[in-house]
Formats: sequence, structure tokens, C-alpha cells
Amino acid sequence: MAHLITDSCNGCGACLRMCPTGAIRGVRKSLHVIDPPLCIDCGACGRVCPVEAVRDESGSLCPKMKYAEWLEPVFDPGICTPCRICVDTCPVNCLDIGEPLAGAEPRAYPFLRDPKRCIGCSLCSKDCPVDAISMRPRGSRAERAA
Repeated sequence: MAHLITDSCNGCGACLRMCPTGAIRGVRKSLHVIDPPLCIDCGACGRVCPVEAVRDESGSLCPKMKYAEWLEPVFDPGICTPCRICVDTCPVNCLDIGEPLAGAEPRAYPFLRDPKRCIGCSLCSKDCPVDAISMRPRGSRAERAA
């Protein structure tokens, strides 16, 4: 089931610009709509909606979130079986496979190549067959440096 834009929509277009699949249609200052077959339930539209006019697939309102609160993937190379499913699943192509690590069985593991493009959808984590990806809030730059 797809996300839904309610009548509270003010037509600002934030969701339209954020949608990675082009599932949202509308003109400025008019109610926008989501094309269900194109919606991948990533939730990016709800996280950017300034008037909280988006409902998720279960019908709950999606709260607007600050960018620093969005989730990003963290990979556990001890569990990962470099299958590439996460890389292929990512709707914004922000993941990649790194250079093979030296060892008895050299393997190349996924990593977040472009953090700014990541929309925090968690699809990579949901599709990981070995649960090697957890999602964490981005936090502030000061927290990252610590």
C-alpha cells in the first residue's frame, strides 16, 4: 500500500522534489497526489512535508523530521556477505561496494558512498538477507567528529 497525501497539503512541492521515483504529481499551491504503483513507501515525502499532510502505508501521519534525525545505514562487515542486494535496492544510488579487503578471502563490502543523497528509507536494511545493516540517526556533524 502506498503513502497518501491528505487534503491538508498546501502544494509547496517539497514532497515532489524529494520523491526518488517520481510518484508524486501536482502543481504549486494545489493538492498533490501519489501514484500508488510508483510509490516505494520510502517515507521521504512525509519527512519533508512542512504541514504533515502525508500518511504512511498503515494510515499514520508522517511527522516532519529535521535532516539530522533522518536515518542512515551502518554496515556490519562481520555479518555482511557482500551480495550487493543493498546497493541494488537503494532508490537514490547512494550506496556502493568498496575495494576488496585483503585476507584469505578478499571481499568488497558495501558502504554509504554519498551520505547527502541518502533519504533514510531503510530499504537497504529491510532487504538485507543477513541483517548486516542497521539504521542510525545521522546526528550533527559535531557528534560524528566525536
